[in-house]
Amino acid sequence: MSPLLKLARSASILPVVVACIALFILMIMTFADVILRSMFNSPIEAATELTRILMAVLVFSVLPIISVQNGHIAVDLTDGLFNRFRLSRLRDGLLNVICGALLYWPVQRVWILAERARDYGDVTEYLAIPVFYVGWFITLTVAISAIAMIINGLILLFAPNLLAEPTQ
Repeated sequence: MSPLLKLARSASILPVVVACIALFILMIMTFADVILRSMFNSPIEAATELTRILMAVLVFSVLPIISVQNGHIAVDLTDGLFNRFRLSRLRDGLLNVICGALLYWPVQRVWILAERARDYGDVTEYLAIPVFYVGWFITLTVAISAIAMIINGLILLFAPNLLAEPTQ
């Protein structure tokens, strides 16, 4: 296995851990909110905003990994055609490069919205958490996803043997 591939695989552990922690906190908070609401008629007031923030962390922290591993939902309507002509690697490489390049627009828009929220001083209702932090996090993870998809596509197009698993 190439050193670059080892580095990429070890770097992918941190976002998964962040997503797992966010999911665990979300699960505990929801459980506590249901118990407090049902038994004591006293729900957690900030549960809604924490749920939104934790869901954003959960989804966007694993987006780069899903993008690199081609874990997105896919429709295989044209697989037979591309496989027959042995063009599936070309299709996958081009799609990764194009989709990675197209992610520039969401990165730019979310960055602008995060900066606008920072300029306005937007904070969440109950906990007064600055909203722009979530925007910056989303911008960073989508940008990493874009870069990862472009690199993955270029590797598929020009050096597919780098992605092959070693046989032992």
